[in-house]
Amino acid sequence: MALTLERLRADVADLLGEEPEDIPVDENLVDYGLDSVRLMALVARWREEHGITTAYTDLAERPALEEWVKLLGLPA
Repeated sequence: MALTLERLRADVADLLGEEPEDIPVDENLVDYGLDSVRLMALVARWREEHGITTAYTDLAERPALEEWVKLLGLPA
């Protein structure tokens, strides 16, 4: 499955034990329980499965799905 906003949301939700619809696209994911270890796990998975090259630190500095879509060059 291609990396899309919906896939990002589903992966984050799965990692946090939430439903995808409960993860907002425009809010800081740290407020929902995303920490550095979980983010590193997501980045590792996306590198392996989707070949992303965006740095972990770039994603950590802007922890909102709408920002990640831009950083990863995904369709909005």
